[in-house]
Amino acid sequence: MAAIPALLTIEALHQGYRAGAFTAGEVAAAVLARIAACPDQAIWLAVASPAELQAQVAGLPPGGPDDRYPLWGVPVGVKDNIDCAGFPTTAACPEFSYRPAADATVVARLRAAGALIVGKTNLDQFATGLNGTRSPYGAPRSVFSADHISGGSSSGSGVAVARGQVAVALGTDTAGSGRVPAAFNNVVGIKPTKGLLPVTGVVPACRSLDCVSVFAASVAEGDRVRRILEGPDGQDAYARRGTPCGLPAAGWRVGVPRPDQREFYGDEAYAALFEQTIARVAGLGATIVAIDFAPFAEAAKLLYGGPWVAERLAAIADFFAAHEAAVDPSVRAIIGRGRTISAVEAFRGAYALAELQARATAEWAGMDALLLPTAPTIYTVAALQADPLLLNVRLGHYTNFVNLLD
Repeated sequence: MAAIPALLTIEALHQGYRAGAFTAGEVAAAVLARIAACPDQAIWLAVASPAELQAQVAGLPPGGPDDRYPLWGVPVGVKDNIDCAGFPTTAACPEFSYRPAADATVVARLRAAGALIVGKTNLDQFATGLNGTRSPYGAPRSVFSADHISGGSSSGSGVAVARGQVAVALGTDTAGSGRVPAAFNNVVGIKPTKGLLPVTGVVPACRSLDCVSVFAASVAEGDRVRRILEGPDGQDAYARRGTPCGLPAAGWRVGVPRPDQREFYGDEAYAALFEQTIARVAGLGATIVAIDFAPFAEAAKLLYGGPWVAERLAAIADFFAAHEAAVDPSVRAIIGRGRTISAVEAFRGAYALAELQARATAEWAGMDALLLPTAPTIYTVAALQADPLLLNVRLGHYTNFVNLLD
């Protein structure tokens, strides 16, 4: 058997399968061995047994990967707020746990494409947070430093891909949960346009804003999986088909915040890296356009500072009423604020968002793409736990606006 790559990719696995370098059964066994040997045991909340995973291998269509089975033999992790038949769904809250009778639509589509479902990954409880420390099952750490946060809420999914335990993992992204963990672990997080991937079988965070996201080793592979999973399923009322948006063949106009609007909370290293990134994009032939980032930043503040926290309460209202004490203190503080928000405030928030949308649209008239840092800085686990609400808000400075502004 040839060596199975340290960082798993769809392409490397399929090349190995076609060449006879290793089998799907050998890959499955190697994946489970990596998970068992990993020093970070907070990544997974449930893992298939060797017999269960080998049963999935035995059920693969004969012939290996092809166009009909584009994920044949590819090990995949699933964030534990997405239903997977055979595994409990906990949303990182033991008292909330249930066993789904069926797969979420996106998981069913993974299986139909030939993927091997390895298990369920850890998350910030009820997908409320961008840091990865809000779980009673422990806090996964960045692959680069055991002292630093992994990012959330899809913490386990980002780290599992980065550690070579799976080639692909599903997350969700309401505020940045599919992008921040990717950034902090040097993998790619694809956050599709809202509604492109059905959320049937996904525990809601903010139902009108939720997206299923994809973690992978590259943009190409993440986008390949996104294409496999997208499309209405007839059950998700928010699902829709995408409208392609063309880009110019040359002369890209790439927007960046004005220098006075770039926020890094004192992290000079992050600020310098963003300057280098702007220079690299300009070197690829783009025209850099300084835009007014204010409407985007103001919209970002609405997600946790506006009436949308009431939607988080709506998602689990009955459970929260009966089991509030079982909820992580930071998550409880956020969701509990939903009780104080009136319908009048909700309408005022909607009006404010419409005004910000109009201002943001005006900025888009001058650019073809928007280039931003994923996060303005990174924190240690200790720092985040000492100031969990403020530092978490900071992590969403450049991501929270995206779903609100569609």
